[in-house]
Amino acid sequence: MASLRIKFRYYSSLCIQLIAFLFLLHGVSNAQKSSDGTNPVTDFNRLPEISWVLETGKPIFASPVVIDNLVYAGGLDSILHAVDLMTGKEMWQFRTGGEIRSAVCPAGNKLYLNGGDGSVYAIESLSGKVIWEYKTQGEKKYDFADYFHSSPVICGDLLCFGSGDGNVYALNSETGQKVWSFKTGNVVHSTPAYDHGKLFAGSFDGYFYALDLKTGELIWKFKTVGHRYFPLGEVQGSPCVFGNLVIFGARDYNVYCLDQLKGFGHWNKAFSKGWGLSNSICDSVLYTGSADERILIAANPFTGDESWRKNMEFLIFGNNAYTDGMLYVGTTIGKLHGISRKSGEKVWSFATGSYQDNRFRYFREDDSYRDDIYEIIKSNEQFLEVECELGGIFSTPVISGDFLLFTSTNGMLYCLKRA
Repeated sequence: MASLRIKFRYYSSLCIQLIAFLFLLHGVSNAQKSSDGTNPVTDFNRLPEISWVLETGKPIFASPVVIDNLVYAGGLDSILHAVDLMTGKEMWQFRTGGEIRSAVCPAGNKLYLNGGDGSVYAIESLSGKVIWEYKTQGEKKYDFADYFHSSPVICGDLLCFGSGDGNVYALNSETGQKVWSFKTGNVVHSTPAYDHGKLFAGSFDGYFYALDLKTGELIWKFKTVGHRYFPLGEVQGSPCVFGNLVIFGARDYNVYCLDQLKGFGHWNKAFSKGWGLSNSICDSVLYTGSADERILIAANPFTGDESWRKNMEFLIFGNNAYTDGMLYVGTTIGKLHGISRKSGEKVWSFATGSYQDNRFRYFREDDSYRDDIYEIIKSNEQFLEVECELGGIFSTPVISGDFLLFTSTNGMLYCLKRA
């Protein structure tokens, strides 16, 4: 598959260079902090041990969230599970009418959940009781690789999210009443981001939208390039914001960096083999994970210039968790890697039991495919079944003190503890 080499015009005025320098000097950190909020969490510099595992019975694509020693995670069993962080004991369940494919959004004593059934719920975080429910026009699955739904995001007093009905919604977070909605041309399953009074969201119609946060009016939209295999250039990756930039990945094998104010392109990065949907920033460094390219990249967010590029051996769909000098990322083969942020070298790798039990049915010792793999896997749907069988990690890990948690498509919620 030929790599697209699309060049955007660079806007490199002295002013923009100065702003870039100031942001890099000050830094934006997503490294997790200690409980008092002052110091970064100590690195998990040795392979962590299993503290507990919760088995749900159905694959989990959504990322876990930890608040006040409770872990919240939902899966294809249509259940949001609330679990005690220290013991792994399930405290309560909340059942929806659809597959849960997004993370909860915590705010005060509430959790906001996209139920996968066309409804968004406000739930009491300690009891699981419903406070209110908002019904959209319905949920829709785009294709087999439409793994996630949009997670709700608190934007001031608004709750914002995308929907399979093609709309971006803003609700009053207290009452659940609709404040505004914006219609796109296809499903909106990326999680929106907001900054400078704008809400940013991508749609499977191939457009990336900047909306006025208060009114929902369109400020600008950007059309992805498209690819011969994905001519629409569906925007499946969730955006991240940094300075005056907004960065996202699409199915056309590109990662785009746009200007928040005007929507023009500062740069793009084209992959030769697949999508780069995983994008997050920590300490002024952009980390991009690729699916079929099977790599993790550290880059300058202002230019796209790479500091390092490392082989991760399998597909990446989730974002990273960060500590002082390390990051943690899962792959869909069923491995969680602890990686040096400075060099990109792997410090350790944790393998799910499902990977250990099933790997040689599909792979050699070095995790490359067996020669007869295409006699075993004959469709994209079968490939996804294999990833579930291996305990693939599509989720973003989360760190809470001495614990590192992630979900897996083998239906497990894993809690690892510092060794």
